[in-house]
Amino acid sequence: MTQKPSSLKRDVGLFGVVSLGIGTAIGVSIFSILAPAVQLAGPAMLVAMLLSLLPMMVFGLVYAFMGSALSVTGASFEWPRRFVHPFLGFIVGWLRVAGSAAALIVLTMVLTSYIGGVVDLPTEPVMFGIFLLVFILNLIGISAAAISQTLMLAVLLGMCALYTATGLPKIEISAFSPFASAGIAGILAAIPLLISLFLGIETAVEVGGEIRRPERNIPLGIALSLLLTALIYGIVAAVTIGLLGSEALSGSNAPLLDGAVIALGQGGQWLILVTAIVAIGSSINALFIIFTRFIYAMASAGMLPRRLAYVHERSGAPRGAACLAFGMCLIGLFLPQNLIFLFLAVNIPTVLKYISTCISAMGLMSRDPELYDAASFRPGRNMIYVLSGIGALLGVLIIGLGLTADWRPYLALGIWGLLGVIWYFAFARRNLSA
Repeated sequence: MTQKPSSLKRDVGLFGVVSLGIGTAIGVSIFSILAPAVQLAGPAMLVAMLLSLLPMMVFGLVYAFMGSALSVTGASFEWPRRFVHPFLGFIVGWLRVAGSAAALIVLTMVLTSYIGGVVDLPTEPVMFGIFLLVFILNLIGISAAAISQTLMLAVLLGMCALYTATGLPKIEISAFSPFASAGIAGILAAIPLLISLFLGIETAVEVGGEIRRPERNIPLGIALSLLLTALIYGIVAAVTIGLLGSEALSGSNAPLLDGAVIALGQGGQWLILVTAIVAIGSSINALFIIFTRFIYAMASAGMLPRRLAYVHERSGAPRGAACLAFGMCLIGLFLPQNLIFLFLAVNIPTVLKYISTCISAMGLMSRDPELYDAASFRPGRNMIYVLSGIGALLGVLIIGLGLTADWRPYLALGIWGLLGVIWYFAFARRNLSA
């Protein structure tokens, strides 16, 4: 590690932006979230899915504006730090360390469960091997990671198209009855889980310092990511419910694997296994990239040891941050392996990130109005305030709804957050950069 943070390279284009967004959003949720969501809402999880899309549209607009106005690496940390208060940037980043570790555990756990449905392999060594492979890939640099992301996304979309085309003729309409088996309460309880379907569409802003023409590619990339993600999820979820029925789906550890056997015969399990490896691998890759970038940004600001902000001379990769992210992944292997617990542990810090970005957009308007004037994507000033206010309120509502599903992640994140407060006031605050 011999160079300073300014040596990060702008190697990511529009396809890379979309690949990072879709790859993060689709990678694991399409294989894992359907079963717990149907447990809570029945087939009406499709309604909850539509409702969970609405706040993401608001968040997407705010992110598109912020990414166009100021593209920086580690944006979800840098924006609140600059436009609200350094402590807000720190605590959001600190909570995301725990949330990212939980997310990577979810990804690898689901992937190994799909592999385990076909080949008997030891879970922990496989999870470690996945982490190690992605760690090595990210040591090479952002361009290699982004290229692999695009290739994996192409395979994912092709597999989803084949699964849908073969499954549609075999759908049983009776599988959707009773539709809202748990009523409105079940639909509302499923929303905090189903928000996972769209988390990550804004991923590219976290590598804003490495994107070519960010003022154009970030807003356009976010819009394309949201549109394609919603389309893929809606079709695949409806087909899977129609093939399995809500009772069988809710009890399945690998619902798409079971659905593919009905749609394609026994050979379908190999199709879904390959798709799962590619899709979840894509998501792990994208998430690891983002994990390292906000660690890098926090270290650059002096809120973590500054050595983590140095990058390798030739690859331009923040290798110190990558090492820390890899270590946190290994620690995350000791988290409870319960999907609802883990998804909420991921979603709470992520939604807090969205809330802080909405507040940051208001701060940018008041503190640095010239950035608004220079942005290539800029809704009206009043519209920015309205969207940001609505987004923040929706985020609070989503976090509150999650309490009805499981309270334990809130306690765990509260303890982790308290440790962060101690770290901030004991060490980080004195090292803050201007």
